[in-house]
Amino acid sequence: MRSTPVPPSFEALRTAVAAQAPMLAPGRPGLRLLLLIALIAVVIGGVYAWRSQPEPEPLPPPPPVSGPSLLTPASTLSPQSGSPQSGSAQSGSSRSGTLIEVTVHVTGKVRRPGVITLPAGSRIADAVQAAGGVRKGAATGPLNLARKLVDGEQIIVGAAGPAAAAPPMADPAPVVLDLNTATPEQLEQLPGVGEVLARRIVEYRDGHGGFRTVEQLREVSGIGDRKYAEIREKVHV
Repeated sequence: MRSTPVPPSFEALRTAVAAQAPMLAPGRPGLRLLLLIALIAVVIGGVYAWRSQPEPEPLPPPPPVSGPSLLTPASTLSPQSGSPQSGSAQSGSSRSGTLIEVTVHVTGKVRRPGVITLPAGSRIADAVQAAGGVRKGAATGPLNLARKLVDGEQIIVGAAGPAAAAPPMADPAPVVLDLNTATPEQLEQLPGVGEVLARRIVEYRDGHGGFRTVEQLREVSGIGDRKYAEIREKVHV
């Protein structure tokens, strides 16, 4: 068989490899250099791979959830729809159940009779003190100064009997009334005094710090000489 001729380029490559073969032999400087380069490449690759690892990042906090709370107490649900009631309705009901102040009417033998507003839990003694105290030479009467005030009540200082009970009267003004302690209902029992005039007498009394003389009745609108003559013997101060 005839052999195929070797191309000149392949022959040149084989000659170059054969010339370098001694440099690649074990223990030669060329092989050591290749091993060193390979070691360096492995180290560099490891460092790069270690630095290329992803770093964990903290997750952002979840956005606030709008709407009614999932743990709405059963007491805040309406009995029919089951929907939460508004906070304003709840706060309004709580405020309506608790009084912060009380308003009372202090009249009688005090220096400044009138309507007074005091903190809840105050006593009758506080109301009398807020009205200027008892007038000089007068007594508080049967009042219990230690009793707590009730909103809307009337306190008559110096009354001869229980302030809340007016004695029944068969005839007009069978007793002499104290102008500074008599209630509007009692004043209506005076001759010629109706609801409107009784209210005017009380308004004058509250606006002037009480009556100092019976003759001051002349200054009340609606009381003329004739009516004053009819009632002056049935009242006193």
